[in-house]
Amino acid sequence: MAEQPLVNVSDDTGLGKVEIAPEVIEVITGIAASEVEGISSMRGNFATGVVERFGKKSHSKGVKVELTENGISIDLYVVLNFGVSIPKVAQQLQTNIRQTLKNMTALDIAEINVHVVGIQMDKDEEEEETE
Repeated sequence: MAEQPLVNVSDDTGLGKVEIAPEVIEVITGIAASEVEGISSMRGNFATGVVERFGKKSHSKGVKVELTENGISIDLYVVLNFGVSIPKVAQQLQTNIRQTLKNMTALDIAEINVHVVGIQMDKDEEEEETE
């Protein structure tokens, strides 16, 4: 497994350097995404599902961070609630994540790609239909 490089965020102050691991950016992004209304859940992979079964919350679930020549690229895989405006929620996601990362890490993000992978129907409506 190839180790991803760290993001250098410190200026040359003579005090040392500050580096941020991509996993930290994933966790911050996951928490910022969960603050947006209209998000039902984030889509993770098999490993995050197994980890959550043992009681550990995975804040980076559904988030993929890539360090490219153009900057930092973030991909989000989300499940939205039924009835929300997809473009509006996606824009709120991008704005909230960009602001949160800027405040916490002082990093500029090249792109935030939102992939809507599902719609969560209201559970009360599903139960009424089956009765």
